Amino acid sequence: MKFRVMADVKQKLLFRNKDVSTVNGSDGTLGSFEKAGKPNRPKEKVNGLKEIAQGLGKPLNDLLEGEIRDFLINEAELHTYDDLTKVNPVTPSTVLKCLQARYSAKVFYTHAGCTLVALNPFQPIPHLYSLDVMREYHSAPQPQEFKPHIFIVAEEAYRNVQGHVQPMNQSLVVSGESGAGKTWTSRCLMKYYATVAASSQKSQDTVEKIERRVLDSNPLMEAFGNSCTLRNSNSSRFGKYIQLQLNGSQLLVGASVHTYLLEKTRVAIQAPNERNFHIFYQMMKGATEKQRLEWMLPLEQDFAWLPHAEKTLEEDCLRETVDAMINLGIDEKKRAQIFRILAGLLQLGNVNFSPASEEAQSCDLDGHSKGFLQKTAALLQVPLDELQSCLTVRTLRAGKQNVLKPCSQSECGVRRDCLAKAIYAQLFDWLVSFINNSMCADSSMWCNFIGLLDVYGFECFHLNNLEQLCINYANEKLQQHFVAHYLKAQQEEYVTEGLQWSFIRYQDNQGCLDLIEGSPSSIFSLLNEECRLNRASDAKQFSVRLEKDLSDNANISWDKFSKEPHFTVAHYAGKVSYQIKGMMEKNKDPVPPELTCLLQKSQDSLLHGLFADSDHESEGSRGHSKVTTVVSKFKNSLESLMKILHSTTPHYTRCIKPNPDCRPLTFKKEEVIAQLEACGIVETINISAAGFPIRIPYGSFLQRYGLITNNRQAAQMNGKNGPEMSDQAVLGSAVKDVLSVVLKRHVPNPTLSPGDNNNMVHCGRTKVFLTQSLLEMLEEHRNRVRSQKAFCIQCSWRRYQHRQRNLRTQAATRIQAGVRSWRVRRKIKKWHKAASVIQTKWRRWRAWMDALAEAELDDAEDFMEEELSVSSKLDPLLRERGSVQLSSIQEPVLVRGWPIGLAIASAPTVTVSLTATGFQRIMSMMACLKIPFRHGEYKVETNQFDQGVASIRAQPRGSIKMHLQRSPLLYADRHPMHKTDVVTGFNQILLEKT
Repeated sequence: MKFRVMADVKQKLLFRNKDVSTVNGSDGTLGSFEKAGKPNRPKEKVNGLKEIAQGLGKPLNDLLEGEIRDFLINEAELHTYDDLTKVNPVTPSTVLKCLQARYSAKVFYTHAGCTLVALNPFQPIPHLYSLDVMREYHSAPQPQEFKPHIFIVAEEAYRNVQGHVQPMNQSLVVSGESGAGKTWTSRCLMKYYATVAASSQKSQDTVEKIERRVLDSNPLMEAFGNSCTLRNSNSSRFGKYIQLQLNGSQLLVGASVHTYLLEKTRVAIQAPNERNFHIFYQMMKGATEKQRLEWMLPLEQDFAWLPHAEKTLEEDCLRETVDAMINLGIDEKKRAQIFRILAGLLQLGNVNFSPASEEAQSCDLDGHSKGFLQKTAALLQVPLDELQSCLTVRTLRAGKQNVLKPCSQSECGVRRDCLAKAIYAQLFDWLVSFINNSMCADSSMWCNFIGLLDVYGFECFHLNNLEQLCINYANEKLQQHFVAHYLKAQQEEYVTEGLQWSFIRYQDNQGCLDLIEGSPSSIFSLLNEECRLNRASDAKQFSVRLEKDLSDNANISWDKFSKEPHFTVAHYAGKVSYQIKGMMEKNKDPVPPELTCLLQKSQDSLLHGLFADSDHESEGSRGHSKVTTVVSKFKNSLESLMKILHSTTPHYTRCIKPNPDCRPLTFKKEEVIAQLEACGIVETINISAAGFPIRIPYGSFLQRYGLITNNRQAAQMNGKNGPEMSDQAVLGSAVKDVLSVVLKRHVPNPTLSPGDNNNMVHCGRTKVFLTQSLLEMLEEHRNRVRSQKAFCIQCSWRRYQHRQRNLRTQAATRIQAGVRSWRVRRKIKKWHKAASVIQTKWRRWRAWMDALAEAELDDAEDFMEEELSVSSKLDPLLRERGSVQLSSIQEPVLVRGWPIGLAIASAPTVTVSLTATGFQRIMSMMACLKIPFRHGEYKVETNQFDQGVASIRAQPRGSIKMHLQRSPLLYADRHPMHKTDVVTGFNQILLEKT
């Protein structure tokens, strides 16, 4: 507690001599807010600190310096402070020392409360941005527990899109000076989202296509929009805001790009020791011989608009740009047209003019300019004569007539540069539009977006003009957004919600913004008014007017000893002197209507399409009062950007440039401390350390965390039938119940009264203010409660499922038993019916057989007599062998079939050999015996016949031998009993007789 109270006193000491403004009023006073104390920082404790200092006989300054020395004495541990809010005391010197120690240890990212500080190493660190590192941060339950990294900011924004309490769109603002690493950081962020948001297997081809196009849009726009400057070899000369569009499953389905203020003057005018846009150098160094012939770019040719072409950079790679064009869908014909137009601009830059011999004549082309102009006309596919005429003669409108007036030598150069800037700007806008059409998704396919803002950093050169004024104005707006979101709004909200808070002073840049864009008088308003007047521009006269109308603003000054008209603006990052000469012409940015008409006549379809819908000619006919100036368009586009940022949740990354010479691992204290003070890092650290970064309305809090206590209000609110939001007392009581349950697990005897000693939470009038650590506790407790409730639901569901399964099993068992009993009863009934039929048939057949047997026995004597008479006539040899000669049997004797035939018919294989003495008419008996034969099952043979059998009863005398492979008697059994070893019925009679 002592440390936090001291932090407030230190802040008053640090800023007491600074000319700073505060958040309350325009008079620069703190008002009544300064009398209050921060949470847990009552006034008595400040007085107590003074008493301690007085008791020790030391002033507060000495006590502060002593603590700083004590903190810095252990330099070996300074690099371990991954969050600067842990530094104690928080001063510019302690923050600077920690950053220097971490930079020396090759640790380039550090948390600074709610922002991330990134130090540019100026050398490749490939392992720091590998795919494995991306997946590690993406899959981590708590990425904040990892080392500080740009991927932590990216993952936090990605999770907040479908956030805990209030899901909304996200914006990542990357700010810093030119050369601090903003472009590289934005590139890493895009690669991260293209990787983690394309991990689903659904529609993988489409996702990979969008991912590839999003990544390929970067090198293409950098080739056409970035350049090498004094402070950065890959400086963005335009601003861009990229919206990564996500669907409900948080998959990347599209993207769109919004650009701001391309520095098109760089095409024709390059500052000393600076280069043109990268694409021109890529063409010169990467073109093949065939392409050089097509583009008319000889290898030995020098171009006036390509300074320092001998300098080789990593960005001078044409192959990468062409591959990006191919992946984005730019066909070969369009690529050829683009490169021909760019080559035509290079040829146009070598066209120079010489003064005319007479005043009434137009300027002539000097030296080799005619050849360059011919190549320009051929590459742009415009008439040569009309091109030369448009560059040397201007058209004036006098009433309804057009008057031609020759241009001076300087005016010819201006018209040449104007033509090049107009073509390049339109070509850049066409590329951006094509990129958006190739990767932007339909509005029905995405529901949220993550925005990446990469703008030019704060610039201060030896000569600064309108471009630097607009760039620094954009940085002032971003700084104001940062101040309004993190510093001003948070502190004012603390007081509104009833928190005891002592305001921390910070540097508010509202005065500087009023100077640049304010009303009724500001730099922009005066500049636009001067440009709309139908008169020649006068830099001195404009300087006098600025000094007259804006002298009351403390953020502008003039150097009266300077020969050139200028003014100096005190920006948040430092003072910058702007040259007035040429500022009005750049603000007008006129395109002569005859140049537009010339380009509309081009035979090149792409160039013709760029100016087909141009309305410059009609605007020129209306007069200067309708001209839209550069600063007006830029201000409007910047205001639309700020509206988007205010509607999203911002995440700030502050890029710091360690040294002005871009040397690897070189740390210049003066350079870094100036950037830290300019962007308000120290104030941000103090507010983040002392305040509550998480602010949640009571209703939203109960909707998410009310289940921890089974709160009735939370349940009703989830059902959208809860108490009105005006009943904050009821909601506040429910919120305190939830917080008490959570704090009991971590804090002994927690209290939530307004004057408590709880550093983790404060309940305001309508919101609850939390630290990040308590939010993590709430999420952990909520997940635990949800797991318990889910376990209870699972148990109940499993119990219900088990009961239903048992009931279904019992029902199935009963059905099966009923079916089985029914089938058994049906089978038994069939058996009884079959048995009755068999018994009836058996009895009937047995009675019939008995009758036949009796009849045959009665006729036995007749057969014996006949046999004796016949046998006496047979051959004795035949009689001895027991054979029967078939030819000797003359008259067949009809013998009825006996039941033995039935028995033999049922046997599978039967061989019968019959031997009888005195068989006179066996042939007739065998013919009359009717036996149902079955093929392949049995065989009956006698020694006279191939098949057949004689009746046993027909020959009661002698012996009958039956040789059986398997007894046929069992097959003759028709009794419905399962005793296979018992012989009954007629078979028993047969066995007894044999």
